Amino acid sequence: MAERTKSIDRVRAAAEAAGLAISFREMAASTRTAEEDAAACGVSAPQIVKSLVFRKAGGGEAVLLLVSGPNRVDQAGIAAILGAPLERMDAREVRDVTGFAIGGVAPLGSLAPLATYMDEDLLAFDAVWAAAGAPNAVFQADPRALAEATGARIIRFR
Repeated sequence: MAERTKSIDRVRAAAEAAGLAISFREMAASTRTAEEDAAACGVSAPQIVKSLVFRKAGGGEAVLLLVSGPNRVDQAGIAAILGAPLERMDAREVRDVTGFAIGGVAPLGSLAPLATYMDEDLLAFDAVWAAAGAPNAVFQADPRALAEATGARIIRFR
């Protein structure tokens, strides 16, 4: 419980430091998938931000991909943009880099700065919802403000 609270507090502090206005919501149950998040927040799945952490191949730097709920990461396309293929990280590696458990990885508040890339599809909405540091906590934000707060480069994921 204390670790979960610390993770959520880290997200709040990072948002405040970045000047990002967010509103939090804690759910009674897990919202580990985009569909669960969307149902719990009363929005469509494309308004959900999936925060996915990959590593550049060969033990390179970790990168954070902010992807619209139903979209999948085209690893070949992303590799062309980043100049290196991507590798999935296991749950322990993700926690070590971000401080968040899978399902609760937030777009901001990671333990270390991450190069961040945002799905252009998220910009079609006035508000999006993202994990807030725990599998049952989310926050709402303006997607453009979120991109600015995270320093995300906007790219096409689908």
